This record gives sequence, C-alpha cells and structure tokens, in this order.
Amino acid sequence: MADAPQSDVERIKNASRRLRGTLAESLADPVTGALAEDDTQLSKFHGIYQQDDRDVRAERQRRRLEPDYSFMIRARVPGGVLSTAQWLNMDDIANRYANRSIRITTRQALQLHGVLKRNLKQSIADINSQMMDTLAACGDVNRNVMSPPLPMRSAVYQAVLADARELSRHLTPATRAYHEIWLDGEKLDVDQANLNQGDISSPGKSAVEAKLNQGDISSPREGEDEAQPPAGVLPRGAEDEAEPIYGNTYLPRKFKTAFAVPPQNDVDVYAQDLGFIAIVEAGELVGYNVTVGGGMGMSHGETGTYPRLADVMGFVEREDVLPVAEAVVTTQRDHGDRTDRKHARLKYTIDDRGLDWFRREVASRSGATIAEPRSFEFTGNGDVYGWQRDEQGNWHYTLFVENGRVADFDGLPLMSGLRALARAHRGHFRLTPNQNLIVSEVADGDKAAVVELLDRYGIANDSQATPLRLHSMACVAFPTCGLAMAESERYLPSLIDRIDEEMAALGLSEEPITVRMTGCPNGCARPYIAEIGLVGKGPGRYNLYLGAGFAGERLNSPYRENIDEREILAALRPLFGSYAEKRRSGERFGDFLVREAIVPEVRRGRDFHTATV
Repeated sequence: MADAPQSDVERIKNASRRLRGTLAESLADPVTGALAEDDTQLSKFHGIYQQDDRDVRAERQRRRLEPDYSFMIRARVPGGVLSTAQWLNMDDIANRYANRSIRITTRQALQLHGVLKRNLKQSIADINSQMMDTLAACGDVNRNVMSPPLPMRSAVYQAVLADARELSRHLTPATRAYHEIWLDGEKLDVDQANLNQGDISSPGKSAVEAKLNQGDISSPREGEDEAQPPAGVLPRGAEDEAEPIYGNTYLPRKFKTAFAVPPQNDVDVYAQDLGFIAIVEAGELVGYNVTVGGGMGMSHGETGTYPRLADVMGFVEREDVLPVAEAVVTTQRDHGDRTDRKHARLKYTIDDRGLDWFRREVASRSGATIAEPRSFEFTGNGDVYGWQRDEQGNWHYTLFVENGRVADFDGLPLMSGLRALARAHRGHFRLTPNQNLIVSEVADGDKAAVVELLDRYGIANDSQATPLRLHSMACVAFPTCGLAMAESERYLPSLIDRIDEEMAALGLSEEPITVRMTGCPNGCARPYIAEIGLVGKGPGRYNLYLGAGFAGERLNSPYRENIDEREILAALRPLFGSYAEKRRSGERFGDFLVREAIVPEVRRGRDFHTATV
C-alpha cells in the first residue's frame, strides 16, 4: 500500500499552497456559477460545498444550460452554543443570500443552502462579523467539536464545554488562506471569542463589520497585488506559515471529535473518530475515558467498508486532553491511508494496525499516561425534551426541530418563532447533536414569556411530535446533496406518519424508538446506530437495518435490502406486533430484536456485513 499512488485529492491538497489553490480566481470568474474543479475540493476546508439543484438537473441538461449551481455554507459552533445575536445574524444571512432556511446539523453546526457564488464572500464575511466562522467545518481536518448541550449539572457541563472549545481552538488549521480569501486578510480570533464565555452574547463590533459598513469588504489589502502566486508557491509573507499539527497535506480523510457526559450519549460518542467520555467522581470532573476509531460511512456492495463503533482506549487526566488529542490526530496523519479515500478513516487505521499499537503510539507522542478505563454507563442517545432546570436555577427548553430544518412551513412558522425568541431572550441558544435547539438560561421571571412565544407560533413540542418522531433524524439528501441516491429529509416525516399509525394500532404510541434515514450510505445522520436505520439505495428504495442499542452502544444489522415504503412497513409490522406481545418491562426495541434472534448482535464493524443469528 505504501507504494500505491496517492489519491487525486492528495495531489490537490499538496499543490494548494495551504488551502489557497485558485479559489480567488474561481470566485472572480463571472462566466460560470461554479468553482474550478480542484477548488471544489479545497473549498470544503473553508466550510463550503458546491452543489446543484438535482430537481432541475435533467431539464437544464436538455436546454444545454450548466447545472443550477449554488453553495452550502457550514458555520462551526464548537459545543453547539451560540448567542441569540449570532442566531439572528445567521437568520439575516439566510434570508438575504440563501434559501430562507437554516439547517441544524448532526454535529451541532449550522448550514445555509442555496448561496450563489457571487454572494459567497459577503455571506462568509457576515458570518465572521458576529465572531463565528466556517473554517474547518468540512474537509480533511478535525471538524466541529461536539459537546453535550443540556447543562443539567452546570459545573460539569461547563467544564466539558470549556475543554471542547479549547480543543477546537487547538486543532483549527493554522493557514492564513481563509482570512486572505474571505476577509481580505483580517484575522479574527473566533476560537478565543468562544472561550471567553462571558463575552459570547455581546461580541462587539469587529474590524470586518466596520469594513462592511464602509462598503470595501471586497478590496485587496493596501499594497498587495491582486494576482495569485503560481501553484505551489506561497504568497509573500507566508513562507514561514506552518501547519504544525496537519502538515501540508492535512489528514487523509475527515476527522470528528465529541465530548460526552454520561448517562446521556446524545453526541453518539462511539460514532466519532475521537471521543472523550467525562468521568465524574464526587461531583467533580476528574478526567476522560478516550475513545478512538468510530465512523459511520461505508459504500454499498463493498464489504471492505463498514460502520464502526469506537474503542475505549483508556483513561486520561483532564490536563492531557490536548496532547492526547493532538497525538491521535498526528498518528492518523502519518499512518492513515492516502491511496484510497474509502479506506482512509481512522477506523481502518486502527483495524489494520490494532488498538494496542495505536495506544502505544499515542502515549509515546503525547507523553501522557493512558490508564485503564473507568466505569460509566449510558442510558440513551437522544435529547431530553421540554423544560429542565439546572443547578443555578435557570431553565432550558429543548425544542424539537424536525430533521434540523428551520424555515417557515405551512402551519408551522418555525423560523419566525425562533427569530422572535432570539430577539426577546437574554440567554443563549444551544444546538443539539440530534438537530434540535435549546432555548437556554431562561430566568424564572422570563419563563412565561418564552412559553407565550412558543404557544403563539405553535412550535412547542407537544403540538407537533410523537415519541417516535422526537427520536428521528435525517440527512439533507435531495435536491442538493450530490451523493444522495434517495430522498431523506423531505421523505422521512411522511414515513414517520405511516410508522406511527402501525405503532398506534398495537398500543406502542408512547414507545421511543430511534429512527434515522440517510439518502446514501455515508451515514451523516448516523443510521447504523439507530434501532431502525434506513439508507438510500435508489429513488424510493432503501436498505433497512435493525437492532442497534438505544444508547448508541451497539451497531444495527442489515435486515432487508432495496425495498420501498410498502415493503418497509410490511417488514416492520410483524416485528412491532411481536414487540408489543413479548417485550420485557422496560426493554428497548433494538434489544428485543437481538434477544429474540431476529437480528444478530453487532459490535465490531468488521462483522457488520457477515454477522448471523
């Protein structure tokens, strides 16, 4: 494998001059709505995906028009916490430059869709004006760092959030390309703003905002030539620019990190490349169990690719989080597969070389002691809905947002309702890993006003969701995702209606069952750790996976392949009937299916395609 040629993406990264490429020229090209082909890879590191509307692709081809190109912009929100001012800023950008919607992602980030190329630079500058950014939201780097969103135990949760934000800062790429291209060289320390929790809700007027008011955001820096250096040559003044963690070619593939606080596994820590499970003793955060090698993506029909649960590598003290995380990243940087992107995730590096080898390598690089794991227990991987009160006496309302899509729908003015809440609320919004939103830090005296707004706009949970729907999740898929094979976000709500009917007929209406759907096998909505997982195989057709653990601690198993809605319901109906009749007290649906030998127990990724009952 060492002698095999590297993938084309590796060539692009190596020649990119640390992620610059020819992005500036691509943005300035008025002839096309697209970026140059190589730049579409580099733009991901800047938080941008080029997309086209697949609903109109065939018609545009017939008319000999180029695809209807637009862009998705993903904004990082480390730990999922943002100020209401930052939310209102994203709302404004969505309505001016995007498709009048915001999407809460499964990584606690925010996405805008439908941004035209001519509006990209202004949109990203506007995002940065409120001390948020899009750098490293995508690409072969560590992406948005996740942290439990619900501060029921305030001191512990705040400590974990602080560690997540510090790690996000530490693993952010050092290249100045982002600020040169999108902010005309203005360097804003967004990560530092996130660390300064007392300042997050009033970031103040930034230099970029001042430039926006002057109308000169697009002008080059004084004395700088607008022409780009030749490929492979760094701009003047950047010759000493270094990427001490990533190097010139960054990581072999994307990398995902999350922090979890038992008993809730709401971040799905076992699905992450790197995880930190908080160990709390006598009410104090004493350190973390470190998990490595999780990942959901695979390819249909290729058994060498598979979803994998992370291994618990060991326990580390809190002060060792940064060196251990860096050592995990650099080990993957140096030993991950750069010849085959389908085999490039950390999960395959660990399966190929072994967990013991990996642990020794991380210990050697970090200098940290990796001790035996400490005990912990997870009981669920969903969100805790409704009102919760923290140790400080503040209230938090977890609001269900179906599939993370925030817009004004017929009969459900969700975007307008959240805008009204953001204008009235003095606390924060928190994004959850299950695509929902928490109105956070509500004082006793303000709770009635929040309740009134939820009722006025008809967006409270009890007005829109059954337990099954509250535990559902879907990726974007059609019309914008180029990888989608089937519908997901647009289809799952109606399928939930049908499944709800089946469950109601059997007296199971109040049973929470995790249901996740993706339009392709890459697994963005983490379907392989859902009790019912549906993965797109073709238009209107899905593979059905069953039997994962309710807390995300066990993979599901292939059950039916390439089936439509009628066949999905026909497969589930008798299983629901058996569950209603034979389940034990408190037994979860996935556990029941395994106990009854309807599907095998699958904990190792290598067994995913071959395990039998």
